[in-house]
Amino acid sequence: MMKRVVHKTHSFKEAEEWDIKQQINMTPRQRMDAAKKIRERVYGKNSIDIREYHERNKKKQFFS
Repeated sequence: MMKRVVHKTHSFKEAEEWDIKQQINMTPRQRMDAAKKIRERVYGKNSIDIREYHERNKKKQFFS
């Protein structure tokens, strides 16, 4: 489970700098997990990964 963090800033520039620092401090696995959670929230848990989609379509085009 990801921990939610709230950070108040006084300007958009400060907010952007904080956001960049947060992303730099995350491991690649943490960034992938965050992206997966966002995808599940937006598209649902049964959505296929874009790589799976393209792999399936490659096979269809090859056999057509």
